[in-house]
Amino acid sequence: MRFIIILLFMPLFFICSKKAKIDSTTEVYPSVVEIIFPDSVENNETVLAVFEKYDVSKSVYQWKNHLVIYDVIDTASVVGDILATISELYPEVEIKHYEAPFYVFDRKSCDDNETVEEWDNIIMTANLVDNPNMQQEYMDYHAAQAEQWPEVIKGFCNANFQQLLVFRNDRQLMLIISIPKGENLDELNPRTTENNPRVDEWNAIMAKYQEGIVGVQPGEVWVVFAPIYNLKIKPEK
Repeated sequence: MRFIIILLFMPLFFICSKKAKIDSTTEVYPSVVEIIFPDSVENNETVLAVFEKYDVSKSVYQWKNHLVIYDVIDTASVVGDILATISELYPEVEIKHYEAPFYVFDRKSCDDNETVEEWDNIIMTANLVDNPNMQQEYMDYHAAQAEQWPEVIKGFCNANFQQLLVFRNDRQLMLIISIPKGENLDELNPRTTENNPRVDEWNAIMAKYQEGIVGVQPGEVWVVFAPIYNLKIKPEK
């Protein structure tokens, strides 16, 4: 089973959030900050203390030595302060900021455009292939999707996805699928292809543009970040 932006079947981890709005006409999307630690870093309490200081400790996810903050952060200065503090503690850390999504799906595109109050967010990452021409093709497909591939959006609506955001930093993609709190993506996802063969066609096309980031298993493409309950900075060997 594959997810529409081309996600291979995998275990899923969720965290609850609410839709972020300033007013009835302006919607604010969370941003993504990825912090990649060297293998030697193991001071868990120090890292968590930084997140707690800036009130983002409930918005932190982990995959191996990669941490992700996914939240609506009020000001750019707060992001800068967090990153400066982490960089001072761990000079070898690599930090990536995914400021705004280049692709947005929300329920406004659906016949039933109502959204639920609370969501579970699933955060995943993969790379685009190391080919600039193919990377541009990928971006072009997504820019034209609403007009040329409306069946994909129909699939998202049918699966009751509340929102789907895709971010990019260089070759790396961050994908966030938001579903109603308590629902199961494994159960919702098959609805994207029900009586909708164009979704399978889209998936097959997207597959050639994506590959796993450093550290994935052979053949693995998309990996899932787990919400932090027991932080381990040093990746498992």
